[in-house]
Amino acid sequence: MTWRKSSYTGGGNDEACVELAESGERVWVRDSKDPDGERLTFGRDAFAGLLERVKRGELRL
Repeated sequence: MTWRKSSYTGGGNDEACVELAESGERVWVRDSKDPDGERLTFGRDAFAGLLERVKRGELRL
């Protein structure tokens, strides 16, 4: 998988950074400080819904 940093990070030295990867109908999320650690997996629609709720202020991450 090809990982990319979230566009909402503060840059290369941001300590609260996540990385995303896409594979088929899934979006994978990991902590950039621990690339071999646990990962979250979402369906594309579920991930898009999560982002919309965060943008509307319904959830705080």
